[in-house]
Amino acid sequence: MSRHSTSFKRSVVDSYLCGDESYASAASSHRVDAATVRKWVALYEAHGDAGLSGKYGRYDAAFKLSVLERMWGEGLSYRQTAALFNIRNAGCLTGWEKRYHAGGIEALGPRPRGRPMSKPPAPAMPVAASDEAKSREELLAELKQLRMENAYLKKLEALTQGQAPKKRKPSRR
Repeated sequence: MSRHSTSFKRSVVDSYLCGDESYASAASSHRVDAATVRKWVALYEAHGDAGLSGKYGRYDAAFKLSVLERMWGEGLSYRQTAALFNIRNAGCLTGWEKRYHAGGIEALGPRPRGRPMSKPPAPAMPVAASDEAKSREELLAELKQLRMENAYLKKLEALTQGQAPKKRKPSRR
């Protein structure tokens, strides 16, 4: 829901359009930001009262691409483009532009919402096809090597756990 009603927005726009006030003075007299007044005026000039009413919706990839192409073709700013197409949040145009440059029109499509339901499966250790081709002696030699490494690591862990941690000197405060 919008913070300000449509009638309030219309009164702010009317106070600016009557010519007596600037964006800053209309904003201060109605206690809103000058950028907000500028946005409301642009929406009203482009779409009339419909531009000031609340609007919720999603845009498909083709619409997003047409908006970006028009913005690039005419050299419009994000704010001008948003007012022209009656898009409430001009900041979303930067996201559309970044996603388009990163992944093309496919990146402008709908994105999955929320957190993923489960973690992706961990990659399994690949079994080398060469293990099948190894001889019995080679496999026994590899097994012996792995057992030695395992025993070495166990001894190292036992030694490091057996050592007491160094005592710290008490700090002088």
